[in-house]
Amino acid sequence: MEMALSRGLRCCQRVFAWIPVLIIAAVVLWSYYAYVFELCLFTISNTLEKVVYLLVFHVCFGMFTWTYWKSIFTPPATPCKKFQLSYSDKQRYEMEERPDAQKQILTEIAKKLPIFTRAQSGAIRFCDRCQVLKPDRCHHCSVCETCVLKMDHHCPWVNNCVGFSNYKFFLLFLSYSMLYCIFIAATVLRYFLKFWVGELPNGPAKFHILFLMFVAVMFFISLMFLFSYHCWLVAKNRSTLEAFSAPVFVSGPDRNGFHLGLHKNLLQVFGEDRKLWFIPVFTSQGNGHYFPLRSQGSESRNPLLANEDMWEGSDDGSEESLGKFPSVLLHLLLRLRIMWSKKQQEQKKNIFL
Repeated sequence: MEMALSRGLRCCQRVFAWIPVLIIAAVVLWSYYAYVFELCLFTISNTLEKVVYLLVFHVCFGMFTWTYWKSIFTPPATPCKKFQLSYSDKQRYEMEERPDAQKQILTEIAKKLPIFTRAQSGAIRFCDRCQVLKPDRCHHCSVCETCVLKMDHHCPWVNNCVGFSNYKFFLLFLSYSMLYCIFIAATVLRYFLKFWVGELPNGPAKFHILFLMFVAVMFFISLMFLFSYHCWLVAKNRSTLEAFSAPVFVSGPDRNGFHLGLHKNLLQVFGEDRKLWFIPVFTSQGNGHYFPLRSQGSESRNPLLANEDMWEGSDDGSEESLGKFPSVLLHLLLRLRIMWSKKQQEQKKNIFL
């Protein structure tokens, strides 16, 4: 009985979750009718003006619809199998009752993976619901009921988690939404004023054009603040969750832990091919499991020491980010660096002695 009730509640929750999306869809469809028919076809008399307005409007409408669709229906990226506990590790973890021993087990498993962030307690971040070690910047979404790579937030207006797989689409959706609103407001303003002062006769078009102007301006103002905030996040290479709670590393919390500079931060989200920046196709760098760190001074936080022999064998494309250099040369350089740092420490000790 209880299971049936919980399933019914979940079903209702999923249905109600689509209400914000349906509201947006209804407003957009009405704006299409009001602009194309009531303004362009029934109100504007100049043929050239009518054609230009319709062409530009449909380009903006098409890009807005495309990006909104991609934001809604792009599934959130989840951790790959390498971050799931093996059967033996899971048994060992569940059989152990001491928290310190469980923490040690997770630490041993994490040595094989490129994980550099920690929980507030300093332990390896582990999701009990998904039974996975959380990659850096990964969080569990209680609405989607799964762990999401580079989770930014769960957006009710797209009924989806905004994360690694669709963050670029979400940013483009915001930008094309603003463009859609500002174009409507700029082209409707002239006829809005004419209806307002009574230069045009009253009719059905008057209500649609007046209301279209108010809705476009209202949505543009709200979108402008949201888009500006996300531009700031991209510039700092932070997610919304990281802006509220700084990621914790071995050395402690650091809000700028993933900040690599404006140019590299943009490349992480939009990719290296600038021709594809404004098109809703996936071009973000990496695979969502590993992100370069700003400070790589300490060996405990250096991704080059992340046991790359275990990680390069993955089948999810992570070898592109960690296997750019030959492993033999990489080990040799790291060994030379460690020997050099030890030699410098010994010299300092001799000076003090």
